[in-house]
Amino acid sequence: MNRPPYLDMTPEVRQALEEGRPVVALESTIISHGMPYPQNIETALEVEQAVRSRGAVPATVAILGGRLKAGLHREELEILAVPGAKILKCSRRDLGFAVAGGLHGGTTVAATMIIASLAGIRIFATGGIGGVHRFAQETFDISADLRELGRTDAAVVCAGAKSILDLPLTMEYLETEGVPVVGFGVNELPAFFTRQSGIFLDWRLDNPEDIAKALKAKWDLGLKGGVLVVNPIPEEDSLPKERIDRCIESALAEARSKGIKGKETTPFLLAKIVEETGGDSLKANIKLVLNNARLAADLACAYSRL
Repeated sequence: MNRPPYLDMTPEVRQALEEGRPVVALESTIISHGMPYPQNIETALEVEQAVRSRGAVPATVAILGGRLKAGLHREELEILAVPGAKILKCSRRDLGFAVAGGLHGGTTVAATMIIASLAGIRIFATGGIGGVHRFAQETFDISADLRELGRTDAAVVCAGAKSILDLPLTMEYLETEGVPVVGFGVNELPAFFTRQSGIFLDWRLDNPEDIAKALKAKWDLGLKGGVLVVNPIPEEDSLPKERIDRCIESALAEARSKGIKGKETTPFLLAKIVEETGGDSLKANIKLVLNNARLAADLACAYSRL
């Protein structure tokens, strides 16, 4: 395997890819910007173990010292997790500057897709994707995750778009980009902390093998771009929709009053929702990420067998 410039892989990840064994990419902004310490490092390690338990190799993606990383050692995960560390939140637009500057960065869904693609990894697990923010008609705040899904070949397993977003507009944007959204065992788009959104999907598949076949057919046909595999939070871990909607409205109002915009918006809103729910949303977030990691591993295993 030729090594793309600026990219490092752990020996475990490199060997698995060379042998055609299943590998799952994992994003790192959940460690650097999405959760408090020590829950962030504990969750990162649990997620990696969840992938291993299903027969796949985890490859947490990040930027450290200007190097793109596919697979991290424990001490590298700690660099991203500890409070006070200067870690950039890196999307597509930031990658060249982070590399040139020798910086550390946690990678968003978009940046993780790019680095995973450079490494040759097709299956990726995250919590929820970014999307069209509420009031986007005023702010034009639309996550680069959506455009990346339209151009980079990867299957992104998530619990839907984050429920702080405008979900109908996010789905419209994905349709414009030609991104299929398939529900794993469900007909309705899950809404991150809760299983219900009121938005129904065109595609439902009930096992990883069928999803893997659809991925292979899409890419064999030369249809560039990703596939969004939405996997609802387990019923026992979900939060009532009415409760989470109230918390989101409160957090949005505070963000607007403080003038919080751009890449700072999502971390602020998620932290406020944790506060509003007394920590219940953080517990739900951890559960849904683990659930997605297990499905992504099953999907990677199924895809590797084709």
